[in-house]
Amino acid sequence: MSRPVSTYRVQLTPDFGFAEVAAIAGYLRDLGVSHVYLSPILQSTPESRHGYDVTDHSRVREEFGGADGLREMARQLAAHDLGIVVDIVPNHMNTLNERFWSVLRYGPASPYAHWFDIDWSDGTVALPVLGDDVEPVVDGDVLRYHEHSFPHPGRYRLVDWREGPGYRRFFDVSSLIGLRVEDPSVFFATHEVIFWLLDEGLVDGLRVDHPDGLADPRGYLSRLRERAGERWTVVEKILIGPERLPGDWACDGTTGYDVLNRVNGLFVDPSGKEPLVQIFTDMTGQPADYRPVMAQAKLDVLDQFFGAEVDRLARAASCDPAAVRELLAAMPVYRAYVVPGEEVPPESAEIVELAAESCSPAVQPLVREVLYGSPESIVRFQQTCGPVMAKGVEDTALYRWFPLACLNEVGGEPDHFGVSVDDFHDFCAELSPYTMTTLSTHDTKRSEDVRARLSVLSEMPGEWAAAVAEWSAQVSFDPRLDYLAWQNLMAAWPISVERFTDYLFKAAREAKTAISWANPDPAYERRLRAFAEAAVRLPVGGFAERIEPYAMSNSLGAKLVQLMMPGVPDVYQGNETTDFSLVDPDNRRPVSYPRKPETSWDSAKLLVTTQALRLRRRLGGAAPYLPLRAEGERAAHVIAFARGAEGGDGRPQAVAVATRLPVRLAATGWGRTTLPLPPGTWRDLLTGALVSGRTPLAHLLGQYPVSLLERHDL
Repeated sequence: MSRPVSTYRVQLTPDFGFAEVAAIAGYLRDLGVSHVYLSPILQSTPESRHGYDVTDHSRVREEFGGADGLREMARQLAAHDLGIVVDIVPNHMNTLNERFWSVLRYGPASPYAHWFDIDWSDGTVALPVLGDDVEPVVDGDVLRYHEHSFPHPGRYRLVDWREGPGYRRFFDVSSLIGLRVEDPSVFFATHEVIFWLLDEGLVDGLRVDHPDGLADPRGYLSRLRERAGERWTVVEKILIGPERLPGDWACDGTTGYDVLNRVNGLFVDPSGKEPLVQIFTDMTGQPADYRPVMAQAKLDVLDQFFGAEVDRLARAASCDPAAVRELLAAMPVYRAYVVPGEEVPPESAEIVELAAESCSPAVQPLVREVLYGSPESIVRFQQTCGPVMAKGVEDTALYRWFPLACLNEVGGEPDHFGVSVDDFHDFCAELSPYTMTTLSTHDTKRSEDVRARLSVLSEMPGEWAAAVAEWSAQVSFDPRLDYLAWQNLMAAWPISVERFTDYLFKAAREAKTAISWANPDPAYERRLRAFAEAAVRLPVGGFAERIEPYAMSNSLGAKLVQLMMPGVPDVYQGNETTDFSLVDPDNRRPVSYPRKPETSWDSAKLLVTTQALRLRRRLGGAAPYLPLRAEGERAAHVIAFARGAEGGDGRPQAVAVATRLPVRLAATGWGRTTLPLPPGTWRDLLTGALVSGRTPLAHLLGQYPVSLLERHDL
């Protein structure tokens, strides 16, 4: 059974479907990947640009080419020795579907009522759509309200759009209703197309979206493994800090945010924390401590978005809603993995109990209920933690506290500056050999090259502070937003006024300190647009140009580490060359193929990516990992490791070496720093040189800030 050695993520759209993917098969083969990794392929709303809003699980999406187009694409990819991985969405689907329409008409009597996680406590399901004084209009057997339509009559009630719906949803998105895949009939009905694709051999692997939303992620993955066999499966599980994927989940690993944050940390200088936090607090007036900001952000989103979820959990647990909000806000992770009817794992109990220590005594009865109480209390608490973390941290706190924005990533902790080489090696030693590794995704807040520029600031906070002071003296707007704006303007340079303005609109709305998606302010937004137009006219690009050698070093180093470390490396579309994208939808813009280098940075990144991917294909998947430690004056500036062992001698087959913290290194030079290579003779894939033994790093890294070697038997 074919397990991926590496993947290439493609965002399918109505403009870039199966035929367009097939057309780049030769390019992807030459790049060196083993599998094409597709965004969701099932039928969704016709205009959807992402596919996570499935409307019909029984059909391959027509806008992409339908089932016939998928088969033809698979045939052409296979002719180029490329397999397919698909993204599946078991947690939710769009409310605009025939099955939910049946539920709205017939209520619990509908044959599809068991499909959806609905609150029938008052006999109807609440639909949050009302936004003005216009009355819904009856049109035959349909009730119409603006662009919305509903069966008439039915078992539902229309409520204000700011209220929560009468069903579990994806985060705070009321148009995405939660599915009950814990029901076997729903599981098979929603996966029928995926299973026939697996049975036909058209698909080799699965990426599971948002498993934390499920009632029983472990049970779901067990059923999936039982039906799909040993197909490669990774889950979009967000792990915080030392948290690890549960060992009893039947999957090969995560989609790589845990890896992303550690690779990113390798290129951040811890000594930059204090001065950068000082710059941030001086400019924004925010506190120097991130944790209170995060706690307040979670409380804010609980009050603004999750009233329905809080009330439903409070009823199930027979607790005060205020206690529910307190405990949810205090939870440090997306899920605590308690399963009804089973003994509570000690680590799960510890997570919840430690969270409760920061709460009022009124929370203690709730703690007992969500750990040892009714199945509904336990499950619903588990399902609610994730949305509160996602909206409170990812989509609020990370837009309020940002001393160094490259740390503000999904699953990241922006107050943790830097990862040591030894800690990184220890992390790699624990990694599943087939977990996914990544640096950029369709959901990252910034692309890997934007982060590479921002990482440089940790080594030169004084110069950065002077530049920001100069720009701010000429253009200013909102102290809570300006510093984030300067970081992203520099790091995404060159960027159009339109893209920059769109980013700032989203950042301001997510921060929720002046405006939000629910509470716009036209006057504020006009001033924001004027600020963006003025800011892009300043010589910000000069600073980006000045730090480019260091940013390029960070970019190439991070790419090499990610592609050569344990796991299955994924390249997000277009990131084989430089990409200076910000948060979605900016990072989902169309990509042209083949990628053609326009700068020396492009050329170097494409070379590193291609050489690493091709070498990974020769090495295979689960090659052993051997940490290598430099010796000498500048050893801390090196991350190096060997991969693979063949034959009876057990010697590694490849060595990866990357420079880290390049600003300080440029000021001092390598000195007498060397890298003791494993036994054997090594050919440098990037320069063609032969090296062996104890190699001076100044020689090994003379042409590039990274080096990739393959064992060469003479």
